[in-house]
Amino acid sequence: MKRLTIILAPLFVALSVLPASAGNDRIITVGELPAASQQFISTCFKEVEVSYAKVDEEWFDKEYKVVFVDGSKVEFVRSGAWKEIDCKYGEVPAGAVSAPIRDCVAARFPGRRIICIERDRRNCEVKLDNGLELEFDADFRLVDIDD
Repeated sequence: MKRLTIILAPLFVALSVLPASAGNDRIITVGELPAASQQFISTCFKEVEVSYAKVDEEWFDKEYKVVFVDGSKVEFVRSGAWKEIDCKYGEVPAGAVSAPIRDCVAARFPGRRIICIERDRRNCEVKLDNGLELEFDADFRLVDIDD
């Protein structure tokens, strides 16, 4: 029994300390972002000042978040590709939205603005200024509308 306690005690200490070391957020400069992220910001948000940028380092992953002074936010994955663009007080820049999605929104919802877009490997979700949420598949076909 004593031997089991000696073995399990360090294990419990390690398991309690490990989660505390994960999820380290730290403020960084725009120059520390991946090159693809820097290029995206200089192309799509060139007239908007950056409030701050931060990196969230998990165990095997790294994500970046950039917040602008106008309230817009962009999240990037490790490679520098954008994951989510949230412009709740404005509109997602046209250059950030693929042409098939822009064309679909313009044709089916004229006059509506895209205020948030989020993508992953399988789909892309778009939120419009009227509260509608549109889901597109990997081939940019509209597959779901949620109000």
